[in-house]
Amino acid sequence: MERFSMSGINLPSSSAEVPFRTSEQRKMSFSENPCGLVGVIDEGTKTITFSVYTTPDFKEIASHSVELSIITPQDGWYEQDPMEMMNSINHCAKESLKEIEKKGYSVSDIASVGITNQRETTIVWDAVTGKPLYNAIVWKDIRTSTTVEKILAKVGDPNHFKETTGLPISTYFSALKIKWLNDNVPAVKQAIKKNRCKAGTVDSWIIWNLTNGGLHITDVTNASRTLLMNLCTQNWDPVLLRTFGIEQEMLPRIHSCSEIFGKVTNDRSALQGIVISGILGNQQASLLGQMCVKPGQTKNTYRSGCFLLCNTGYQPVFSRHGMLTTVAYKLGPKSPTVFALEGSVSVAGHALSWLQNKVRLLPDSKEAEKYADMVPTSGDVYFVPAFTGLYAPYWSQNARGIIIGLTQFTRKNHIVRAALESICFQTRDILECMHQECGYEINKIHADGKLTTNNLLMQLQADTAGLPIFRSQLTDSTAFGAAMCAAHAEGINLCRFEPERRYYENVHYDTFLPTTTVAEREERYGKWKRAVERCLGWVIKQKKTKTNTAAYHRMLSSLPASIFIMSSFAMLVHSVASVKP
Repeated sequence: MERFSMSGINLPSSSAEVPFRTSEQRKMSFSENPCGLVGVIDEGTKTITFSVYTTPDFKEIASHSVELSIITPQDGWYEQDPMEMMNSINHCAKESLKEIEKKGYSVSDIASVGITNQRETTIVWDAVTGKPLYNAIVWKDIRTSTTVEKILAKVGDPNHFKETTGLPISTYFSALKIKWLNDNVPAVKQAIKKNRCKAGTVDSWIIWNLTNGGLHITDVTNASRTLLMNLCTQNWDPVLLRTFGIEQEMLPRIHSCSEIFGKVTNDRSALQGIVISGILGNQQASLLGQMCVKPGQTKNTYRSGCFLLCNTGYQPVFSRHGMLTTVAYKLGPKSPTVFALEGSVSVAGHALSWLQNKVRLLPDSKEAEKYADMVPTSGDVYFVPAFTGLYAPYWSQNARGIIIGLTQFTRKNHIVRAALESICFQTRDILECMHQECGYEINKIHADGKLTTNNLLMQLQADTAGLPIFRSQLTDSTAFGAAMCAAHAEGINLCRFEPERRYYENVHYDTFLPTTTVAEREERYGKWKRAVERCLGWVIKQKKTKTNTAAYHRMLSSLPASIFIMSSFAMLVHSVASVKP
């Protein structure tokens, strides 16, 4: 097969490098024990789903989803109700189990459950009552901006802990959220003083509830997103804990992604008695579900945000250009840890929702493809959706959104198309850095996520990046990856994971090939970079100085005189106007 280079000269001769085998070969590659079901709790930012898969073919036989509410008490603040999360999980599991019973299965056929979750989102709760002490603070929340500034005042450099954690100091990560809660929520501060406060990412909260407080654990993928875990030791780092003022007793124990953790004991859950054997952050689960198991293989998930991960093998690669170094997966306590480079786009599909709900340019975000396809180009309009700053590779919390290039001929269709292109340009920003740093040739992108049903977006991405896009026919490979992870655990043994063989019959792809020239791509990308430059540093916080304070007091002292002069002038005008000629 010919390789597709970054210069866009060669084209692949087939749509995928996945050999499709017979059913017998597939079953042999997965397991010698071809029976049993695996359940998956998929807790995303917007949606909670419980799915059930058969093994060894991993066919989804039941699924139930509900929408999860977002609470926005202030601009840039995003919260969720932890109790709503658990109620939704219990509801989805109950409904899915009804489905499998209609198909002749029973609850006892479910051998284990895997959990995959939105990452960085942070929850604190009372260890005695089990009740949350505050709403979950969602990953994209930026209320911790002042907390970031305080930490930076101490350490100086945003990348001070990069070699330890692989992460910059940013509002994105859990450590800042826990510190903010301790500093600003009295109930949290009191619980910490009484040694009753527990903190964790969403996976920890789910498992605590499913086991009635019996387990306070997390896995290495979620722990690597907290800014508290040392990538080398894969334990909580004492220096980081002291820096952020966090007690280790609050935090969960760190495990591998694939092992038997314990059983569901909560009698409110329809899953009572079933073993929990898999935990993965949702983007790492997607990487596994896309079978990006060799160094250099790269996937991008297109949702409300975009998350592009490149497998870098058994050694962490530390980025100099804003990429995150993260744990990709660890398939068992004795298995080696696989690492990845990641670039995150905060606003992808959310830009389309904004066009629908806030500015009313779209009747439905699902119709973005139709509206954008009504014009051949974006009309030189560029849309940088930096609503809460920019993530990789800029990491600028002071950037704000901009739509530039408007003319009298601009229609809403051009803006919608520019919104789609913004997703592609942000992805290319990450690819440019990743290609320099990972040490491997990135010759294609595996794509999944709800937005990938938009064919125009996929073609625009191929044209913008100059790479083939391999769209998984599993629109969401996250649950599939978590299912394989749970089934692989020692003691479950429903999946003999052998990535070098890749005999996965349900991994099919649609392929989108670039249609633009290198010159066309570079011209448009250059204009995108100019648009980004204009949105950086938009938020300027004026520091209180003696000069500013003096000016403020002078204004206050002059206020009564100003009012007297203005009122006198108004009376004079009124008296003149009332005099008849």
